[in-house]
Amino acid sequence: MPSAPAALLFLGLCLSQGVSAQPQTLSKPVIWAKPSFMIPSGHPAVIWCEGAHKAAEYQLLFEGGLYASERPKSPGRVNRVKFSIQAMTSNTAGQYQCFYRSGELWSQPSDPLDLVVTGLYDTPTLSVQPRPEVTSGENVTFYCHLDTATSMFFLLREGRSSRLQRRHGAVQAEFPMGPVTRAHGGTYRCFGSYNQHAWSFPSEPVKLLVRGGVGDPTFAPTEDTSSPGPALWDHTGQNLLRIGIAFLVLVALVVLLIDDWLHRKRPRDRTGRASGRERRRRLDATAPG
Repeated sequence: MPSAPAALLFLGLCLSQGVSAQPQTLSKPVIWAKPSFMIPSGHPAVIWCEGAHKAAEYQLLFEGGLYASERPKSPGRVNRVKFSIQAMTSNTAGQYQCFYRSGELWSQPSDPLDLVVTGLYDTPTLSVQPRPEVTSGENVTFYCHLDTATSMFFLLREGRSSRLQRRHGAVQAEFPMGPVTRAHGGTYRCFGSYNQHAWSFPSEPVKLLVRGGVGDPTFAPTEDTSSPGPALWDHTGQNLLRIGIAFLVLVALVVLLIDDWLHRKRPRDRTGRASGRERRRRLDATAPG
């Protein structure tokens, strides 16, 4: 029958192997565009993709197909790459995703990035009713008008590009808001478009000023889509947890082995001391008086 330490050692090895054999997953990367997700026609743009440390290769997808591949200049130290677009056109506007490889593993694709080209159609006009300066609690409506027929309109507030509103319409779209709070205040522009990624020139800005009341946290500014997202080290935490568990198991096994060795050593020491005393008594008994 195996001893308790041997059984514990076997159990610890099984646990360690089980921890190391767990399927490793790579967290999905973050993708963003500079200077913004909206790029005027003919202007350059840069798409950044940020993955995990030790990423060896990044690939960029455009509308579901492979668009480009890049390797970090300093693998293991630089965890992001950039993909450059020399001149933005309707052919380069669309949905992008990226993913990366670390060792033999590929990550899941990033969240989609919708890259928009602007300046392809006439300039719309933007107005707000009942007036640009209102009191908290009132209802307001933005009107975006384009002389040439289109299919949809977009309204956005500067500095908060993730708060995009879309309405369908031929020559005009209405964007009702209210009851407004001070959090609705800001500078707005609108665009006309025939599809989601090719927009007109921006309208002239319209500033909405809301007086009185307090800001409503539900309309607080959200993260700009042109900025990088949160840190991406989920898989690193998982690996550290696995290593920590294996280390604790091994430490516990070493302590148990030492304790068992000490318990075995004490009876042998007592037996040896007793044998020595018995030999001395016999020698004393046989020695001449």
